[in-house]
Amino acid sequence: MCGIAGIFHLETAKPVDPARVGLMLDAMPWRGPDDSGIWTAPGVGLGHLRLSIIDLGSGSQPMLTEDDSLAVVFNGEIYNFQEVRAELEAKGHVFRTESDTEVILHGYRQWGEACVEKFNGMFAFALFDARAQALWLVRDRLGVKPLHYALLSDGSLIFGSELKSLLAHPLLRRAPDLSAVEDYLAYGYVPDDACMVAGARKLGAGETLRIVRGRPMPQPQRYWDVSFADRSRAKPEALEEELVALMRQAVRSRMVADVPLGAFLSGGVDSSSVVALMAEASKQAVKTCTIGFDVKSLDETAYADRIARRFATDHRTRIVSPDDYGLIDTLALHFDEPFADASALPTYRVCELAREQVTVALSGDGADEAFAGYRRHRFQMQGERLRGLIPASVRQPLFGALGRYYPKADWAPRALRAKSTFLELAGEGGEAYAASVGVTPHALRQRLFSQDMKTRLGAYRAEDRYIKAMAEAPARDPLDRAQYADLRIWLPGDILTKTDRMSMAVSLEAREPLLDHRLVEFAARLPVAQRIRGNSGKYLMKKAMEPYLPQDILYRPKMGFVTPISAWFRGPLAGEATAIAGGSALAKTGWFDAKMLGKVAADHKAGLADHGRLLWQLLMLDKALGRLFSL
Repeated sequence: MCGIAGIFHLETAKPVDPARVGLMLDAMPWRGPDDSGIWTAPGVGLGHLRLSIIDLGSGSQPMLTEDDSLAVVFNGEIYNFQEVRAELEAKGHVFRTESDTEVILHGYRQWGEACVEKFNGMFAFALFDARAQALWLVRDRLGVKPLHYALLSDGSLIFGSELKSLLAHPLLRRAPDLSAVEDYLAYGYVPDDACMVAGARKLGAGETLRIVRGRPMPQPQRYWDVSFADRSRAKPEALEEELVALMRQAVRSRMVADVPLGAFLSGGVDSSSVVALMAEASKQAVKTCTIGFDVKSLDETAYADRIARRFATDHRTRIVSPDDYGLIDTLALHFDEPFADASALPTYRVCELAREQVTVALSGDGADEAFAGYRRHRFQMQGERLRGLIPASVRQPLFGALGRYYPKADWAPRALRAKSTFLELAGEGGEAYAASVGVTPHALRQRLFSQDMKTRLGAYRAEDRYIKAMAEAPARDPLDRAQYADLRIWLPGDILTKTDRMSMAVSLEAREPLLDHRLVEFAARLPVAQRIRGNSGKYLMKKAMEPYLPQDILYRPKMGFVTPISAWFRGPLAGEATAIAGGSALAKTGWFDAKMLGKVAADHKAGLADHGRLLWQLLMLDKALGRLFSL
């Protein structure tokens, strides 16, 4: 687990100043506190920060082949590196280290770019091929590890693990991309195919980019995608056995480390399943940690304690207050782009707690996306059935009218927000699902934006990204399409960005066994009834884990972290709410209608409306604009 950065000249092999690569590394020191290295050659410079996990003595980077014809910097882990290494050794390759990094070099030499298909892991790496005068950028299949890049005016390409490493280069022009502002307000994060800084890009999940000196800049190529087009015909009992075997293999492969290792434990199905399989594979007590809250309705420590006792883990709990708004500036620092998922607050705290004893922690991320665990998946299925029963000529005017006139109730549980439900039923499936995953509806964004901003955005609309992904999904069923879009957009943009930035902020490596690509491919082939049955999502996973976990852990209602954001903006953050409408960076941009911003803040503070979530979004955008563009 590391941070990488580099410079590659596209036209001519101009010298690269090592100090400039060093500045790019210096922007993100938390990603690699144990070691650092810089290597340059004509036209290229590679930099690496190391958080030592495997082969502590000889795994330093940048790593080169003996003849210096290949050089690589690598962030992440290849979990099957020992198997790939054995295959390469059988073909005559000689290794000098015990590091998984060296497998990339020998794998590339043996199989070329097809080597990435051999690797099972989370990774972002840059490999320079001196003979071909080419730089090859690669990101793992699901997008666990990030990689940003940009073309500069001097004909060079720069890349780095975090956006701030690119911003450290003086030639990167700092100008905002307005479409990314629209994306952020719609989703609460900036998706992977967008970036708040115009000209900067993120390599997408499952993509590679090969740049050859003297040739035009190409587009990234996708080497992996998940398909929901096929259905398994195996019996349920056989599916359960196969699922447990895949989960067991995924967990065990992620327990390989030369440093202390543990797990996050919330007491929910996903993290409890990971801990159960870790305990089965470990000769020592698994180290687990839980964050609890001093508000009973939010606290899951009792469930986590039960799992810890059941599997005799070395368990630690820390109680914190949900009023953790003191982390706002820390979040802004580490996310670079605006990020409004408030669960980043407890994620940071649990990573902080884990890092006190371990360097690697396994998480339960990914099961909801792969196995259909979100309530919105059930609502989408039910909505599509209803939409299929009522002709559009009846459905659209009927539910459209009900949605327009029904009172808004953002404070209510999702299932009781009839206004949103009516509007979603009036629309088509993709439109409805895009609305359900959104944070700030399109109509409200239109009222927030100034006329100039709306003119500059033109016909661009953030929801169209989800609609397009669902329409083009390799899928057979509406649930397939929703899950596919989540795996392509929501998972890397929100969930994995949150885990990466918050774990790296405290120099902790987080590993996601439930996002092993073989497990995701297996889940995508499951019949719908094995994913959702009645009101239960992740149906097969829960059935398969019944021998391991208690019924009330498996089938209890899903809990999420809910911050008291609305109360904050009527209390300790009331001044921030006022500033958003006045002297903030937002107000200086001209992107927003100042009167509308003022009304949002005033109505919220007066208790006339609940705009807490919107104000949080605007505050995090304001903080990001200040850091990115010095507004």
